[in-house]
Amino acid sequence: MAQSDTAFGGTGSGAAKADVAHAVMFAAAAALGGFLFGYDTAVINGAVGAIRDRYDIGAAGTGLTVSLTLLGAAAGAWIAGEFADRLGRIRVMQVAAVLFIVGAIGSAFPFSVYDLTAWRVLGGVAVGFASVIAPAYIAEISPAAIRGRLGSMYQLAIVLGIAISQLVNYALSESAGGARGKLAGVEAWQWMLALEAVPAALYLIMTFTIPESPRFLVARSREEDARKIISRLEGGDHDAVTVRMNEIRASLSEHRTKTTVRELFSKPLGVAPLVWIGIALAALQQFVGINVIFYYSSTLWQAVGYGEDRSLFISVVSALVNILGTFVAIAVIDRIGRKPLLLIGSVGMAISLAITAVCFHTATITTDADGDSVATLSDTNGAIALVAANAFVFFFAFSWGPVVWVLISELFPNRVRAAAVGVATAANWVANFLVSSTFPTLADWNLSLTYGGYAAMSAISFFVVLRFVKETRGRTLEAAG
Repeated sequence: MAQSDTAFGGTGSGAAKADVAHAVMFAAAAALGGFLFGYDTAVINGAVGAIRDRYDIGAAGTGLTVSLTLLGAAAGAWIAGEFADRLGRIRVMQVAAVLFIVGAIGSAFPFSVYDLTAWRVLGGVAVGFASVIAPAYIAEISPAAIRGRLGSMYQLAIVLGIAISQLVNYALSESAGGARGKLAGVEAWQWMLALEAVPAALYLIMTFTIPESPRFLVARSREEDARKIISRLEGGDHDAVTVRMNEIRASLSEHRTKTTVRELFSKPLGVAPLVWIGIALAALQQFVGINVIFYYSSTLWQAVGYGEDRSLFISVVSALVNILGTFVAIAVIDRIGRKPLLLIGSVGMAISLAITAVCFHTATITTDADGDSVATLSDTNGAIALVAANAFVFFFAFSWGPVVWVLISELFPNRVRAAAVGVATAANWVANFLVSSTFPTLADWNLSLTYGGYAAMSAISFFVVLRFVKETRGRTLEAAG
């Protein structure tokens, strides 16, 4: 049991105000898992070229080295829900933190590309755990009126992790004279991977300072602990807290046994349509190609004529745009709702990606001394492509980035939330794997058509949201699910 489970004191007989400060603190601590998610998946951007050169692997091998991490994340997400229901949300966070630390150190000091990939897969399992448990926990401890903003903190943590990883990559590369340069006898790319252990250790420490989810506590018949947490975080007098407790108890009593994946899709349970919507949203979030920007942007911009230093700087700029867009989402998500943000984002992403695809279509293709194809953009089209790519990042950052995680945590009833979030998140990581593993080969084949495909997925995402997504703004989890 976390230290704060019983640290709130009694509920008293008078009406209490919601303790927004504590809710924000607990959400921020849980969101550290999102920071590690972002750092772990994006830090490879600065290291991938050095890994390719050190181990002499081609485009397909590079794609697998990067993307097999994502299969680890899918596996972690698939089992995280069951672990969370059995062990508790906090315990799963602690396991994830330990895996992050081990994976970071192991991947930084590998013996070969094979064990490097294995360590990255282990880190991917940690990412999968974090990507399920953080949004679910934040949703379960957040007052309904600010749940969208607190849920968006998870995405903010992700994009901060991405940005910090790019800044670290840039600083280390500059200091060492390139990713293969050495600092204190260790190559810069190894430092890039190893430094993840620092925030992972902080995450582990923070998990001992936050309370368990009150909904998990009710499910484990620890109702007095749950009552104290709800009274503090959501406010209200004794009767109001009792009503909330009854709602949670009723939602859980509908299905007291452990939910299996098969049951999620069964007719008696009645949640299969919601699960499919969650899977569609999670997969489309990746099929629009956002992580191509953060996994491969350095090598991508080098491929169209920019040097290594400038390409790494462009990656930092994209990360900062990502942060700006996420702050916009936090400001408006509880005002205008989830569905409008997704629809606006879909339109903006489709247009931005289409412009990028047209620019890449104008590239001049030549062959270098090694026989590799090199694309070169004119100054004008290069500038337009850069602006369009960052516009795509901005539209994604204030819509599909944070809102999908918020919606996935809100869609499902209490009795199946952890398991259903796990399935949807696993779909997200499988889609991420498919996009990231195929991009190097597709980019070598036809960069313009590849981005055109991502634009088409953005257009499809608009119609999926318009037809199937219902608004959840301002509703309690029991009402939303």
